[in-house]
Amino acid sequence: MKQTRNTVARTTILEMIQQSPIAMSQPAIQHALDGLCDRVTIYRVLDRLSEEGKIHKIVNVNGVVNYAACNTCNHQHIHQHQHVHFSCRICNELTCLETVVPNFQLPEGFQQEETFFTISGVCNHCQSVADE
Repeated sequence: MKQTRNTVARTTILEMIQQSPIAMSQPAIQHALDGLCDRVTIYRVLDRLSEEGKIHKIVNVNGVVNYAACNTCNHQHIHQHQHVHFSCRICNELTCLETVVPNFQLPEGFQQEETFFTISGVCNHCQSVADE
């Protein structure tokens, strides 16, 4: 197994994603890092963390890639995200809804490798603001 370099950028990005209640885009991560490293380094760290099974990629309804912490991946770095993601059309936040598990059956001869479910609508926070 390839040994991972534990850099300040890697540690900071991983902690940021693990502590975030929402999935984060690369521009949001870069803004939060406030000059700690450049865009290319951030993408390299994100790719490495994804390969290690520490984070997973989610594409929102606008095609923007976001990153969230992996809570259900196994020790062999196989991503197993059988939950729904919610994309709010008002605040544009993308949230993992790990308790919402879709149920489907593939036709015979098809083998699932990855599944992406993203629901678009209004999140509970934006809905409560609108109700006030």
